[in-house]
Amino acid sequence: MLSAEQSCWFVRKVVCWRAAASIAWAVLLLPPVTALFVVLGRFSLLHPVQWIAECLSLLTSASAIFSFILLCGVVVVVGFFNLEYYTVTPSIACSKIALLAQLLHPRQFVHSLVHCVMGVMVAWCCAINIGPRYQNLASPCALADGGPQLCLNEYHLVLVLFGAFVGYSHSLFGVVHNMNYVPFHAVQQYKYLRFKGTLPVVVKCSAIQALYFTRNYLGVYFFLGYIPRSWICNTLSLQLNSSLHPLDSIAGILDLSMLYHLWISGTFLLLTWYLTTLLFRVFVTEVYNFPVQSAFAEQANRCLPKVLTGQQPMIMKFLALQDLALLSQHSPSRRVQVFSLSQPGGHPHNWNAISSECLSLLADLTQRLVAHHDTVATNGRAKLQSAGSDTKSASTDSSGLSMTQDIGTPRPNSMFMRTPASVFLRSSAACHQSPLTAPFTPDLDSPFSSPAIRRLAPHLEPTSPWSDTVQSPHVMRRGPKLWSASTDSQTNGSPCPSPASAPCPHPAASKPSLLTQFLHRRKEQVKHFLTKRVLVMYLFNKLPEASSQALFADSQSHIWALEGLSHLVAASFSEDKFGVVQTTLPSILGSMLLLQEAVDRHFKLPHASSKPLRPACGMGDCTHKTLRFALRATLKTAIYRITTTFGEHLNAVKMSAEHRKRLQQFLEYKE
Repeated sequence: MLSAEQSCWFVRKVVCWRAAASIAWAVLLLPPVTALFVVLGRFSLLHPVQWIAECLSLLTSASAIFSFILLCGVVVVVGFFNLEYYTVTPSIACSKIALLAQLLHPRQFVHSLVHCVMGVMVAWCCAINIGPRYQNLASPCALADGGPQLCLNEYHLVLVLFGAFVGYSHSLFGVVHNMNYVPFHAVQQYKYLRFKGTLPVVVKCSAIQALYFTRNYLGVYFFLGYIPRSWICNTLSLQLNSSLHPLDSIAGILDLSMLYHLWISGTFLLLTWYLTTLLFRVFVTEVYNFPVQSAFAEQANRCLPKVLTGQQPMIMKFLALQDLALLSQHSPSRRVQVFSLSQPGGHPHNWNAISSECLSLLADLTQRLVAHHDTVATNGRAKLQSAGSDTKSASTDSSGLSMTQDIGTPRPNSMFMRTPASVFLRSSAACHQSPLTAPFTPDLDSPFSSPAIRRLAPHLEPTSPWSDTVQSPHVMRRGPKLWSASTDSQTNGSPCPSPASAPCPHPAASKPSLLTQFLHRRKEQVKHFLTKRVLVMYLFNKLPEASSQALFADSQSHIWALEGLSHLVAASFSEDKFGVVQTTLPSILGSMLLLQEAVDRHFKLPHASSKPLRPACGMGDCTHKTLRFALRATLKTAIYRITTTFGEHLNAVKMSAEHRKRLQQFLEYKE
């Protein structure tokens, strides 16, 4: 395993420099954006010459230069937050309470507070640049008693509070719509072309969102505007100008000039922040070419096989898989290095490392789909194993070799995964590590489990006869059979062969103490009480569409793994001189067919096949909502790419009868 210093070299030398370049370009774009805001803010159709002269004099004034320096500082802070909060796998809340927990997280509180302060600073700069009506918080006025006094300039207060409102709303909007998610585009473009193509969308999005934020802010200020106004007047000993309408009244809100300036200021604020975010996404997701192999030992950890198999940051792993997908399609010279043998020894280390990582990713996604399908098929009342166990699953290949994998871990231990007999059956070796429940053991930890299931739960505990190592064939047929597996002893309900001579130890049947029974009864009473409350059910109920999206949140890596494997296998037909790919071809085909079966079964579930509509405008990328559809198309294309290249030669590949039947459909173009 690589050390922390070695594994973070990419973040220090690549990601940080790319983020710095994006911030520098955002600062360089700030002068033209600010000049455009000044021109639109002081717009005067009746006096064009005076309008242009005022804009030129303001842009060269000391106050404008100071406000520009302040805006540069805000842009740098926004870029720093983009670097600190970005992620390549979106965080999808599967329930209302999970989304609420994200909004109330201390890290998110800091993010909202800082953006609220930055919104005030940007609004203050806008007040300086718009004109004398908004420049100062206090202005001289003549009251009814005759003496000159300092009165509160409510227009300045409204504009500054509007900046705070927009900053806070922008922070909450980013959580709901995954603004920190950095998507990778399927079509590779140069940075300039990608920025140029997205710029109109950013401008439109900023204008529309500023319009909505203005509407919401005016509604809030209409009911609560007297609170900050009274506090400012009492703190600074300012008076209210009775000759002007208060802005928390109907006459004050209908001031068209103020509405226009609020909208322009909100658009300017969102545009500067969104441009910084767009530039960060463009620079960070730029293609990075990893060397396949290096002649220098100190650079071996930076080669593509080492990066793929090591414990690396997610951004580095994604860029490595992206590079793998691109080299497998467009770089014959680098493909030769993938198919090469080590000297001395003659081992295909490069191919073994790349193929094992790709197969591990596919196996991990298959296991997640299996677990999700089992939970949904039993209406959420059952799960494969106890909550505290180290969730293990075992699948047996055609040669009798068992493969044990962690469902929850992103990287299974096994390298080659051939046609499994049943992914739901576990080898008895796993019971030495953690106690396993029966396939239909109810989830008693859920606050919404059925009382009838709880009454049946004692009969399904591991201490009951149902959990014995020798189970009845009738009991095995009751389990969720999702896979068309090969006929072997396990699927017929015969004893599972144990690699150890000693049988699995059973937990001791000890009677719980009185205190444990008392606490358990109280816990059940609380759960029963909460299940009858509509608000609790609304907050804790799972969102089926979000749960399906969360399963495929990181599927971009699986898409690149499928593209890289399929293109390399197809290229090996004419470029693999040593036949290194042919040794793992059965495992590759078995993994792809197994994953396709899991994906097909997932799309038969309700809410899984409903394709979400793309929003009309938004900087929060929604590609993660359609990743499952892209994965399904990529998986089918990858299998067709292999079958089209090899054709009838695949009949010589060793695989199960069910997988051979499914592969024949691809060969006949019937899938």
